[in-house]
Amino acid sequence: MSLVLDPAAQDLLFREARTANTFTDEPVTDEQVQAIYDLVKYGPTAFNQSPLRITLVRSPEARERLVRHMGEGNRPKTATAPLVAILAADNEFHEELPQLFPHAPQVKDAFFSERPVREGAASLNAALQAAYFIVGVRAAGLAAGPMTGLDFEGVRKEFLDDDHTPLMVVNIGRPGPDAWFPRSPRLAYDEVVTTV
Repeated sequence: MSLVLDPAAQDLLFREARTANTFTDEPVTDEQVQAIYDLVKYGPTAFNQSPLRITLVRSPEARERLVRHMGEGNRPKTATAPLVAILAADNEFHEELPQLFPHAPQVKDAFFSERPVREGAASLNAALQAAYFIVGVRAAGLAAGPMTGLDFEGVRKEFLDDDHTPLMVVNIGRPGPDAWFPRSPRLAYDEVVTTV
């Protein structure tokens, strides 16, 4: 059985997609980010909880503050990318559930009244949304450079609050010279999929 998605779109979103390490200086506009969000917000999450929160780092001052918290190898990439996004999980996402899951408003208190439960749910579902966001960046014809080599607690203190847990930093823009490392191998279907 073949995939329904056009082969060119398959290549754009998956086969040719890699983490970008350099970018041109072409800006990434608010309109582009809005279009990306307006596409990826439809990706499913449990109870439609939608815990991902995005902080766009645009000002030179904020960029400088962020670069200090990045791992040494990630600092130059973060300093020069046209746009940088901090992706975080909102651990108080349940406050939005009456709006996001209106047919069962009791879910807010029945499932998510305890903070440790919310943190686990927020982490998992925001990670799903982060993956959708990266694919959305690619769908916009841009390149993404997601990174987890950073001081998470430093980023949280600098840009977020106690109710938000940083997941990753994503550099965004048009790929620059030597943007890609060689493609790394992937596991074969029968190495990953087991039928029971």
